Parts: sequence; C-alpha cells; structure tokens
Amino acid sequence: MARNAVSVPFGADRDVPGLIVKFGDYPLHHGGVGAIRSLGRLGVPMYAITEDRYTPAASSRYLKRAFVWPTRGTEEADHLVEGLLRIARRVGRPAVLVPTDEEAAVLIAEHQDELKGHYLFPRVAPGLPRRLASKQGLHELCVEHGIPSPAAAFPQSYDDIATFAEKARFPVVAKNREAFVRRSRPAVNGTTRITTREGLLALARDWGERPGVILQEYLPREEAEDWIVHAYFDQDSTPLAMFTGVKVRSWPPHAGMTANAYVVDNPELADLAARFIKQIGFAGIIDLDLRFDRRDGQYKLLDFNPRMGAQFRLFENESGVDVVRAMHLDLTGRTVPEGEQRAGHRYIVENIDLPALLAYRRSGYTTPHAPGRPSGTELAWLAGDDPLPFFTMLARFVRPGAKHLYQLWRTNRRGSTTGSGS
Repeated sequence: MARNAVSVPFGADRDVPGLIVKFGDYPLHHGGVGAIRSLGRLGVPMYAITEDRYTPAASSRYLKRAFVWPTRGTEEADHLVEGLLRIARRVGRPAVLVPTDEEAAVLIAEHQDELKGHYLFPRVAPGLPRRLASKQGLHELCVEHGIPSPAAAFPQSYDDIATFAEKARFPVVAKNREAFVRRSRPAVNGTTRITTREGLLALARDWGERPGVILQEYLPREEAEDWIVHAYFDQDSTPLAMFTGVKVRSWPPHAGMTANAYVVDNPELADLAARFIKQIGFAGIIDLDLRFDRRDGQYKLLDFNPRMGAQFRLFENESGVDVVRAMHLDLTGRTVPEGEQRAGHRYIVENIDLPALLAYRRSGYTTPHAPGRPSGTELAWLAGDDPLPFFTMLARFVRPGAKHLYQLWRTNRRGSTTGSGS
C-alpha cells in the first residue's frame, strides 16, 4: 500500500493553489491523480481540468474543484489560453500550473506573457519546450551538446523512406516527429517497431507526401536497460530535486507507459541530465527516458518530456520532496529541503502491470539493476486515504481498457509494438 503520511519537515504555502492542466481526452491519467494527492496532502487547495465529472482525478478527496473542459489537444492556442484565463478568474488567486502533457507545457511556455500574473510557473525560453518535445528538435539538441542518442533519420518524402530502407539495419523504430500532430495527424500510434523493409514501405504509403515521422535506430532489449530521470530545476537551471530509476516493465512491452519501476541510484545518469539541462537553460520539471546500451556503455536519450511524468510519485527524497512539491515550494519562495532519494522504492500502475508482467515473463526479459526486494511500494491508483480514484478507474477501465489491451497485444503479436511513452 502507498505511504500516505503527511509528516514532512517543511510546510507548503496553503494560500497558493495548484491547477492540473491537461489537453486531450485521456481520463485515466494516474499522474494527475498523484499530483493532486501530493500537494493536497500538504493542505494545498487543488484544482484540475477534467474531461467530465467522473474521471478518477475528479473523484479525489484532495480536489477542491474540477473544471470540466473537454478538449482534443488540437485547438487553437488562443482558445486554450482564454480558457486558462477564464479558470484563473474562477479560482480567484494565482495558482501553480502543473502540466501533464506536452501540449500544455508548450502552451504555457509560448504564452508566458498572457498568463503571468494569473498563474505561477517556471519561466523558460518560449520555444524551448516545443523543441524538446519534438523528436527532431531533441535529436538536434543532443547532437549539438554531445548527448548520446540513437541514430535517426528524418525523411521528407516517400522516396527518402525508400532510400533509407535500402540501407537500414532492421528492426527500426518509427515515432511521430512532432508531439503536436499525434492527435490531429498521427503517422503511427506511438512508438512502433518495424521489423522488415517491406513492412516499413507498406506503412509509409499511408504517411502522405511529407511524412511526419522519425526513423530511429533500434536498441535491442537484450542489450539494453530502460532508465528514467525526474527532476525539478530552478530559474538558474540548478537541480533542486533530482531522481533516477530503472524501468522494469512498460505497457505495451518495451515501448509504452511505465507499469513497474524502481528507484535506483545512478550518479552518472544524474550528472548527464544536470549537464544537459544547464547547457540548454531549461527551468521546471523534467521527465527523461534513456536506454543504456550495453554494446557501447552509453546512456542514450530517447524522450524529453518538459513536464511532470505520469510515474513521478515513484520518486521522493528523505525529506518528503517530489518534483511537484519542489516546484510548488520554489515558486512560492520557500526552500526545497534536500535529501537522498528512497533507493529501492517501487512503483506499480495496477491496471497495466499485470498484462505487462505476463508479456515480460513470456519473453524472458529481466532488468539486472532492479532490486530483488523493494524497500517500499507506491501504487498509482489505490491509496488508503483517497480510495475513490481507484474505484473510478476500475469502473471506466474494465470494458474499454480490456479492449485496448487486447488490441495492443494483437499488434504486438504481428511484430510491431505500439504505445505512448511515460
């Protein structure tokens, strides 16, 4: 059972609320629930944008109010900004913004001038989050700053793909190039492993004249481990909270959302992340996905999420600080207490870890760095002091969730693994 105690050696500013900002239709988001609980347990008034009144987030006892605002994530920016300003007027005082997706993080960064005074958020170079969320933009930044990343190609036409296919070593990985077309014009339904030249050319016929994909080197799971970094950086790009962990299972297998993970100390990885953030001048919460390639001993950056990750509650230091609490403390002018991370702690997402466990056992894949026994466990949904989100999740998950899992399993059986990250 998750630890629900609120005895921490610091106090949050209870006069400054938090607002969970999400755009798009994904009601079963455990990260938003985790943020509501994390700050709510400190007495911070919490608000959230929800698809309807029956989402798990809306049922949390720690939520003061849900603002029902169905969005697709494809709306014009001016419309979304006006919606945030309307919510600000209803809250009645500046709130700390907690984005849970790339669209929200980018919108906040690119419209800081309109939102300042109404909300609190880390100030960044307006174009940086969009570039980090872009697969091509991230790859270019990695090359510029000497950060290892998988080899990648960015085809501009079907002919480019055909040329790539003649020389490529399969399997390869296809991803949507820009985070902002994944809902309006997705080329693939998330990270897609393509095993043959013929398979790539067949898929590419549906990608149009200007395929919005990145074709990336596949790092074989037999020779790799998946690692994650979560951190919060202040306005000087100094880490006030830094955590590292290893991903044990994801769903869909090896390509999707974290289903099971452990906190594992990794100073080399923490240094790599801190150096990169300092070089690019980012401020705020980050969620990084890296794959350690045993063939060359390098950590290769796969994804940079310039916002809170869904599994952020895996990480907390000895002082009770996670990345969301660190941001709220910092933006309200309070000191962020230091402390070692809870090494060996485990995180489980109940509704997807069981199918992931079955799939990983069938494949025989293991994670060498995962501890043999957890020092504690944090559940994504079930919490003794806040049970309703768990039961709301079950009620909404059973039929559509089972169908979705089955479809993903069928896709995996055909040789392609699809899914969305963290």
